[in-house]
Amino acid sequence: MRRIWNVYRLGIKELRSLGHDTILLVLIVWAFTGAIYAISTAASQELHNAPIAFVDEDQSNLSARMISAFYGPYFKKPVMISENQIDPGLDAGIYTFVVNIPPDFERDVVAGRSPDIQVNIDATRMSQAFIGAGYIQNIINGEISGFLQGFRKDATLPVSLNTHVKFNPNLSSAWFSSIMEIINNITMLSIMLTGAALIREREHGTLEHLMVMPLNAAEIILAKIWSMGLVVLVAAWLSLQFMVKGVLHVPVQGSIALFMCGVFLHLLATTSIGVFMGTVARNMPQLGLLMILTVLPLQMLSGGVTPRESMPIVVQSLMQAAPTTHFVSMAQAILYRGAGFEVVWPSFAAVFVIAVVFFTLSLALFRRSLASA
Repeated sequence: MRRIWNVYRLGIKELRSLGHDTILLVLIVWAFTGAIYAISTAASQELHNAPIAFVDEDQSNLSARMISAFYGPYFKKPVMISENQIDPGLDAGIYTFVVNIPPDFERDVVAGRSPDIQVNIDATRMSQAFIGAGYIQNIINGEISGFLQGFRKDATLPVSLNTHVKFNPNLSSAWFSSIMEIINNITMLSIMLTGAALIREREHGTLEHLMVMPLNAAEIILAKIWSMGLVVLVAAWLSLQFMVKGVLHVPVQGSIALFMCGVFLHLLATTSIGVFMGTVARNMPQLGLLMILTVLPLQMLSGGVTPRESMPIVVQSLMQAAPTTHFVSMAQAILYRGAGFEVVWPSFAAVFVIAVVFFTLSLALFRRSLASA
């Protein structure tokens, strides 16, 4: 009981120290509020009210059909302009896209020719220009195919392809990016806060005070792990409830309680990594450099940014030793697809084993550091 009481009191001390660190408090609040909102709204992967204009030199049923196929929320209501208004409109930023339908377009399509449609794009709006070009091509091709199917009986293919999008039928990037940002921030802040707590002891000279007290290395490490882990755990839960579900209106399919249990196990691993890095680094700048070398690969190669299946086999095998790989798989299965424990228990087991390994390594290194101090 005395050891448990020591761990509890040391953890309270860490929470009080964090409460006086304004920079870290601001970082925590921003990471679980403003950063999630910004990454979900500003980095959208779909069009939203893109201004588009048409130059209809054909004036046919097909051209009218194509123009009427462009509507919100991807595009604004199409504007009809003349050919001499294309360049001034693009230069002034009035239109992002201007589609020029040539004369006799419908007649050439019906005759089996391949007429060209000119699409003028304001490429200074890079993200909308790249995404919108594909949208325009798909919409126009779809309308032409539909027109020909009604005009020619032999245009109907014997096989039709029906695409069904599960879990995110509108392909809204905010549904994906908001939750993945929480997952990435859990990893980043848990490592940073634990490492900073250990370096703060060294910089303030209080580590020597702890060494002369009736404390062992395990008690010191456990105190930092539970206190900093608790801060990240509570911040992640509040962010998921109020920012993701409340502000961004992202539907969460699975059990939040089960997800928070996964977060708890993941924090055991990442806070142990933070202790390891805080022991290796001698000051905050060194910790920052180690964070760059550690956190970025953990986030980029864990499957949260790109599918792991598209990575080389060697990378996939190496990342099996990283807790983020299993945590991302677990979180996506629970929050996106509503998976239960019977589905994600292998990920829980893998994260637990990795957490035990990292804690053991961190404890051994910290003991060696205290012995040589």
